[in-house]
Amino acid sequence: MLSLPTLNTNVTEPGTLPPLAVYLETYGCQMNVYDSELVQSILSSCGFETATSVEAADVVLMNTCAIRENAHRKIYGRLDLLRPLGRARTRAGRPFVVGILGCMAQNLKDELFDHPMVDLIAGPDNYKSLPTLIRGAITSGEPRIEAHLSEYETYADVAPIRAAGVNAWIAVMRGCDNFCTFCVVPYTRGRERCRSVASIVDETHALVENGYPQVTLLGQNVNSYRHEGAEFADLIRAVAEVPGIQRVRFTSPHPKDFPLSLLSAIAAHPNICKHVHLPVQAGSDRILDKMNRTYTRREYLALVDLVRQTIPNVAITTDVIIGFPTETEADFQETADLVREAAFDNAFVFKYSEREGTVARRDFPDDVPPAAKTDRIVRLLDLQHAISKKKNEARVGQILDVLIEGMGEKRDDHQFGKSDGYQTVTFPATGQPTGSLVPVRILRATQGGLHGVGVGESSLGPRVASE
Repeated sequence: MLSLPTLNTNVTEPGTLPPLAVYLETYGCQMNVYDSELVQSILSSCGFETATSVEAADVVLMNTCAIRENAHRKIYGRLDLLRPLGRARTRAGRPFVVGILGCMAQNLKDELFDHPMVDLIAGPDNYKSLPTLIRGAITSGEPRIEAHLSEYETYADVAPIRAAGVNAWIAVMRGCDNFCTFCVVPYTRGRERCRSVASIVDETHALVENGYPQVTLLGQNVNSYRHEGAEFADLIRAVAEVPGIQRVRFTSPHPKDFPLSLLSAIAAHPNICKHVHLPVQAGSDRILDKMNRTYTRREYLALVDLVRQTIPNVAITTDVIIGFPTETEADFQETADLVREAAFDNAFVFKYSEREGTVARRDFPDDVPPAAKTDRIVRLLDLQHAISKKKNEARVGQILDVLIEGMGEKRDDHQFGKSDGYQTVTFPATGQPTGSLVPVRILRATQGGLHGVGVGESSLGPRVASE
């Protein structure tokens, strides 16, 4: 099983500082959620305590995202909100350290370091330095920074501390070698490096022992996973064969290298979910080329056909960026036509915004008017909502196995969960606890989800049989 790291964190003599309470906030993607679990483990192993609120904390850490402009605004707004608390702590003579972690810390470290509320900065590859940085900031009164990229760090020797739940994220690799022109990840998380199959399988065993029925394998491009001759198809099969694991998901693959071996593994294993998230980003070959996506519209649609031919009843979702530099109405129409032809189960649509350090920021002026971006997003979402509703309506009458995630937010006598294809399903409470896999007959559908009723004993794997 995984062991906690042995870290040299003695910045001062033992006993100089009392135990410090840390409040950790997480922004952004699933990888950031996983990284926050690593940070909690590292700090806990070095004697730090967990604060339940900002007011109770000696240290506030914000694990940040660099992908969306809104994420930047949130962090600066949060720093401003912490100013009064920081002043009050200073008057009371109590320590109060504010740290920025993650992709924004790596990408904008110089700008952030000038902010009066920031006491420390740590990039995604430098979390093992956090105990030293925190204690050093307190004892010296000077800001501390550690933000260099590593060719080797995978945190495979750190056992994440997770909150109880149904799904556990497992990062199988870090970094990215794709260099899409809109993306900052290769510059904030470095080049690709992969964990061993054994370490990931060990983590899965530990998760089963701790009651997690589902794991999701994480990577910026999981199908480029390579470690000592093993590819991603080998890895996901090994994880799926861990006794007791009920569901295995993964995100995200890149369309440029989606091997048939992976599709075959998904089709053959009942507990590997029949859901493929396949980011397209654009439907115009000209825009795809400017994005450096390395595939064409035709190649992408051929892959969608192959996925559906290989995996019966598969659900396919995607990401789309609207308003990339030089995008014309004709380019947008090509994207809309692709969405229509691919008939995605769902699509996550984003408005392009420049990111510091990317090729697009350097070479392509952000020349699509904001009003045009908004108009195109509205039209594409309207199209996708109609497609999603039609796809969901086709599931009425089917029996789907649903992994219960909790009680309904609007009705406390209902439960909800995810189908094998990642559709949200709501149904009257079955009496089964969260984490159970139950069969649900679908009675009604909307563009946003499915509604049904439990029909009896559960089984592994989805049943999509109409009655």
